[in-house]
Amino acid sequence: MKPGLSLRVSQHLALTPQLQQSIRLLQLSTLELSQEVEQMLDENPFLERNADEAPREEFGLEAADTPAQADDYSADDAIFSGASSASAAGAEPQNDTETPGAGADEPDWSGDGTVEMVPNDAEWGGDAPARTHNGAEGDEADATELARSHESLTAFLHRQALSLRLSEVDCAALRFLIESLNDDGYLEEPLEELAAALAGPEDLEQIEELVHRFTVAQRLLQSLEPTGVGARDLAECLTLQLKALDADEEADPDTVQTALRICQQPLEMLARRDVRRLTQACGDGEERTRAAMALIARLEPRPGRRFADVERNIVIPDVIVRKAGRANGRDGQHNFIVQLNPDVMPRLRVHDIYAGALRGHKGGEGHQGMQQRLQEARWFIKNIQQRFDTILRVSRAIVERQKNFFTHGELAMRPLVLRDIADELGLHESTISRVTTAKYMATPIGTYELKYFFGSGLGTETGGNASSTAVRALIKQFVSAESPTKPLSDSQIAEMLKEQGIECARRTVAKYREALKIAPANLRKAL
Repeated sequence: MKPGLSLRVSQHLALTPQLQQSIRLLQLSTLELSQEVEQMLDENPFLERNADEAPREEFGLEAADTPAQADDYSADDAIFSGASSASAAGAEPQNDTETPGAGADEPDWSGDGTVEMVPNDAEWGGDAPARTHNGAEGDEADATELARSHESLTAFLHRQALSLRLSEVDCAALRFLIESLNDDGYLEEPLEELAAALAGPEDLEQIEELVHRFTVAQRLLQSLEPTGVGARDLAECLTLQLKALDADEEADPDTVQTALRICQQPLEMLARRDVRRLTQACGDGEERTRAAMALIARLEPRPGRRFADVERNIVIPDVIVRKAGRANGRDGQHNFIVQLNPDVMPRLRVHDIYAGALRGHKGGEGHQGMQQRLQEARWFIKNIQQRFDTILRVSRAIVERQKNFFTHGELAMRPLVLRDIADELGLHESTISRVTTAKYMATPIGTYELKYFFGSGLGTETGGNASSTAVRALIKQFVSAESPTKPLSDSQIAEMLKEQGIECARRTVAKYREALKIAPANLRKAL
């Protein structure tokens, strides 16, 4: 073979770093975005928070009558590069999709929190007025701080243990067991395993001594509040609570004793509410057995439930929806104002002193590296602007499609898929998926994840579609209105849906019922 030269032309997709950052910021949740902003503030000296109202290069949002245009963040907007990939890496990101503006019949979006992105100049951000914060500081306690101040189960038990007059060894054993509890307040590991982990598997004498100490400490632990803490399983937890009731003069002692005997039986019979077998096993009458089962149902199976870490359950909405004026006379529907939550939007700007100093020392040592950091700061501000603008546009489209839901509730939910919103806004489905993941909307009837408003459709007799969310709401309604002594089976629910004009198979009903965490008919039968 002879060496030779050849020329080849090819095309391939490449994402610039700026577009990759746009996609990543779009799919972050509010908490993750806050962490990303903090990290960028630490790493980039040209980026700072906007704390005053001086005109700067900044991330400012103001009231407007129409939503601003946004860029599509989907991978379909990747840059097409030629034979040289190096040229593509340095190219600027291009927006192939044109964003439609607001319609002429759009309601007035003015008001607190309604936003318009500040236009940027050729250098990605010229002078712009700062956004003023309208919230009253200190009026309400921050939900996160309240959650952090919530006392944990271990702290609550340690505080009770301080009142016990124990020796140093017993106090250490009790402290060790408290730290070994799980979130529900159970001591899952056997005492022998805990002792072996401390003394080593070969020191049998030390293990025996530790097991003795742990046994005493476990009895002390089970005497603390909440009742049932320190139990090894559910049966023991219920037994501890029943023994505490037995000491209460208001409780019926015969019913409590029957309940204690039920807890000694396999809990599968109690879960199935098998009254006949429990009556035979306990040797009591059927009426007393039912009363004992009702008593057990009122007990707390997870003693540590109220001490759970509630901070992880806090939801901060990205979008706020509120009613605008009175309902329309012809259809009874309200107009709704959709606005971004101003408390979750970071107020950022480029540090003007550093940027001015960089412009005054062109060609100096390290100038190119500093210029790149300045450009990164401007890109970061621009990408955050686009993120919030896209969230706002998608939220407005969702509210416009699901107006009946906000007026009449779940039963009026319409079928909606990602493609519907993507086609309306001229975006890609992957963009809509990123926008609706871990983003929440506060509405007059509750707070929902944006994905909640999307659902498949079921066929109806009229040839239309019914939303799966509306079908689940109907199933919940049927179950709540059923006779306690004769609960509805899945087949009966499917027939009732058919009477409403909705074609839904029994297996589909079972799937929706399980998703709603509704027990089967045999377990829903009342005591």
